[in-house]
Amino acid sequence: MAAADLVLHAGDFVSLQFHEELATLGPPLEGVAGNMDEPALKQALPKQRVVEVAGLRIAMVHDAGPRVRREARLAARFEDCDAVVYGHTHVPQIDRFQHLWVLNPGSPTERRSAPTHSMIVLTIQASRITPELLTL
Repeated sequence: MAAADLVLHAGDFVSLQFHEELATLGPPLEGVAGNMDEPALKQALPKQRVVEVAGLRIAMVHDAGPRVRREARLAARFEDCDAVVYGHTHVPQIDRFQHLWVLNPGSPTERRSAPTHSMIVLTIQASRITPELLTL
């Protein structure tokens, strides 16, 4: 992660201490508050945000809502974005829906019902997003 240009975190840092530790890796850190974050962190981080990367807009939200019609809801909610990164389920997802990449990195620490620990690496070149799921 230290070699990345930017780190996007979809929530559940859990503690302000860990958020600060992650920020010391070097690349800029953008994140949203998760339901497991301590109160100080929930106050410090937004519930959703949009970051611009190489001319592309990437939305971030922790809880994307129920599984049924999730992609359609996200596409409508973030119609001016190229991708949305969400967390909460801990289940990886890389799908293209209409204009939008719908991305859930899973979790590198708490896999819950996912088959493995994971994260996503996004490569952006010539206004094109290429997501890659990494299992850890």
